[in-house]
Amino acid sequence: MKQKPILIRNLTRPTTSPLRAEWCSSFLSRLRGFTFRSSLEHDEALVLVEARDSRMDTAIHMFFVWTDLAIAWVNSKDEVVDTAYARAWRPFYAPSKPAKYVVEFHPSRHGEFKPGDQVRFE
Repeated sequence: MKQKPILIRNLTRPTTSPLRAEWCSSFLSRLRGFTFRSSLEHDEALVLVEARDSRMDTAIHMFFVWTDLAIAWVNSKDEVVDTAYARAWRPFYAPSKPAKYVVEFHPSRHGEFKPGDQVRFE
């Protein structure tokens, strides 16, 4: 059953529209991510949730992801610790600092989140 989307707001650098995200806390939902998707909406996002802050656990792959993605890694204090512009079909992206959440969203919105920004999941 699909959950109601959550909103992600950047409290440090407010944008005109928050990201509308699906909360992915199960292993299968995190594994699936945006694989096999050829497009996504401008405000669509996923939040891949891990049990603890970690660099290794929040590393992602882009195999079978057919579109580029913007990525923001967020720690358990809801602070952005790293960002990336992830290219389709690239093998590996990992944050420079430990994170608990991986936020994947439309590539045109890359730059709306910067390290040090405070975010809120609603």
